[in-house]
Amino acid sequence: MSIRLGLVVGLLFAILVTYLASINPGRAHVALGADWAVDVPLMALVVGVFGAGAALALVLGWLRDLVRSHARGAATGAAPSGLLRRASAPPETGGSASARAGRDALIERGRWEEALAAQTQILAGVPREERAAEEATLAGLHYEIGRARLERNDHAGAVSHFKEALRAQADFVPAALLLGEAHLKAGEPRDALRVWERAAESPQPALPVLARIERQHRDEGRPTRMISVYRTALDRHPDNLALAFGLGRVYFELAMLDEAAEQFQKMEVRAADMPLIHAYLGAILERRGQFRDAMEEYRRALRLSDSVQWPHHCGTCGALHPRWVDRCPSCRRWNTSRP
Repeated sequence: MSIRLGLVVGLLFAILVTYLASINPGRAHVALGADWAVDVPLMALVVGVFGAGAALALVLGWLRDLVRSHARGAATGAAPSGLLRRASAPPETGGSASARAGRDALIERGRWEEALAAQTQILAGVPREERAAEEATLAGLHYEIGRARLERNDHAGAVSHFKEALRAQADFVPAALLLGEAHLKAGEPRDALRVWERAAESPQPALPVLARIERQHRDEGRPTRMISVYRTALDRHPDNLALAFGLGRVYFELAMLDEAAEQFQKMEVRAADMPLIHAYLGAILERRGQFRDAMEEYRRALRLSDSVQWPHHCGTCGALHPRWVDRCPSCRRWNTSRP
């Protein structure tokens, strides 16, 4: 029976009961408790019972129609409406502004474990277009927890969190660096080198990773491998000045002065205002005994900058860094430092 027909039938029945009550003035004795009873008109009792039953039937019919409407909408791909839309919508815990604000507050206080739990909930509800940014934050939190555990010599715990960071973001340089360090501390140098070499193959080569591979080869007495690290990277990125500088520096440290001079002179054509280039050219000239020319290069380097490391910038906010950093001091994002 439809709701409209039920209302019509109920109205007709009420009219009939009212007429019968007018010609039947009898009363009924209704006990409501052990010592509590009331006398009510017989027809009023009948109308009350009927009204309660009719109201229940109407509510059940309304709910049945809503369920059927929802089922038809689901079958055709249409969105549910009204009450059921609100009831069936997923909770807005993942992407809500309040959830993110709470997470950010935990991050600023350095409460990494709690922030990680909050971030896991946020990720469960974010739309696809926001997922990459939230996964980067997830990687950063795993990195911070791993770093804290590494400082406490909890190597297994540190390795676990660094690996989770790399699962969330495969090119997360800070986690790759410390994952290798954790393997080294655990007496696993081959695993450490494997981690760094895998990170060096990423689309954006990171100078700290290459420098760490270089240092490991130096410690193990394999200087020629130090050259191949940068040559391989330069083959993939021939226009990358930072990689060209790294190769020139390795030549210099291995006393291959002619190769180093040629490398830095080629770079000078492209970046005449880069102080580090002139500093190394000065050092090469000094080793050759050309002191006057060496001093001139040193003076040029000092005039341009007092920095002795390759400058970087934040890939997210553009802030300049005098050296590579794991987290931008300006926008507080992890893994955004680029040469």
